[in-house]
Amino acid sequence: MQYDGDGTVISAGEGENARLGLIGEVQRRLRVKHYSLRTEQAYLYWIRRYIRTNGMRHPREMDGRQVEAFLTVLATKDRVAPSTQNQALSALLFLYREVLALELPWMENVVRAKRMPRLPVVLSRGETANLLRSMSGRDALMAGLLYGSGLRLMECLRLRVKDVDFSRCEITVREGKGGKDRKTMLPASLKAALQLQVEQVRVQHLRDLEAGHGAVHLPHALARKYLNAETELGWQFVFPALRVSVDPRDGRIKRHHLDEGVLQRAVRAAARLVGLNKPVTPHTLRHCFATHLLESGYDIRTVQELLGHQDVSTTQIYTHVLNRGAAGVLSPLDR
Repeated sequence: MQYDGDGTVISAGEGENARLGLIGEVQRRLRVKHYSLRTEQAYLYWIRRYIRTNGMRHPREMDGRQVEAFLTVLATKDRVAPSTQNQALSALLFLYREVLALELPWMENVVRAKRMPRLPVVLSRGETANLLRSMSGRDALMAGLLYGSGLRLMECLRLRVKDVDFSRCEITVREGKGGKDRKTMLPASLKAALQLQVEQVRVQHLRDLEAGHGAVHLPHALARKYLNAETELGWQFVFPALRVSVDPRDGRIKRHHLDEGVLQRAVRAAARLVGLNKPVTPHTLRHCFATHLLESGYDIRTVQELLGHQDVSTTQIYTHVLNRGAAGVLSPLDR
């Protein structure tokens, strides 16, 4: 059986894969198992690339040698990060196990790339304040939530109106990393700005409803369970996209959340403006949130819960800035 560049069947074969195309079947299985859209896009990319690299051969005709050769090229020629290489491997394992239903001996012997521990980039309190002061409007509000609430970038962008509790100054993070929910604080200094942002979302939502749109993507089967929820204000994103677009899952016109590149570019521009020579990204603000809380004497278990870490050992990496280790030892030369 042969495929074109998108994995669509050229010469017909037997079974459902032949009718849908291999890529179509992979996409169907990913959605059945409730993988996120970002994971779906990444897996489809790696599977397409794997097929193209091997001369459009069907994956059934290949084995561990082709998989290892593919991963080796990624590491040696393309010099991708270990996390990227492991993502490619996960996509291929999903293809063979979940789509082709093959449990082959070589699959257990494929070794994942080892990720070396790296210390996070952390700004001082002064540097963080300068960075946030150099930003304005919506970008400043989002950056403030990353630093003030410890949100991840996508957690901030996926925040919905109903999950902001102004009376309790609390934010509920739904389906964070690992699919877990958690609660974190809403900084009092951001309360007024966030209320104004929600009011702007309400006005925009009314315009969308008048234009015959107003729907938003709902997770899992909530759209069928709650028929009107997708057009209710509470389910709208706090930081919506500037324009409506077609939802790739069902082909309907909806208003998605803002693209992550917007804040990434804004943070990089602000870092250049204030003269920071460190590699600063939106995630750096989350690192600063954890580090500055620990510096202030808060219990590491409390910080762990606010960050949503499953294991406290993940949170312990932020203790490198406290008066321990190299920073807390006086050199004998200075004595």
